[in-house]
Amino acid sequence: MTNTQLFTQISSLPVTLQKEVIDFIEFLKSKQKKKVKIKERKFGCVKGMIVIHPDFDSPLEDFDDYQ
Repeated sequence: MTNTQLFTQISSLPVTLQKEVIDFIEFLKSKQKKKVKIKERKFGCVKGMIVIHPDFDSPLEDFDDYQ
């Protein structure tokens, strides 16, 4: 259904039903906002899970030909 068709359908309704359509649209929008809510993260929750090896900055043997 295109926007024009939707507008035509809503416009053909009586004013009281148009108000109900507006209320339903607002309900759907508020329902969508609740789904988007992101869970708050705690600072330091992955402490100790990430390890950087001591030879992290050393050159790779695979690239010896290019250096």
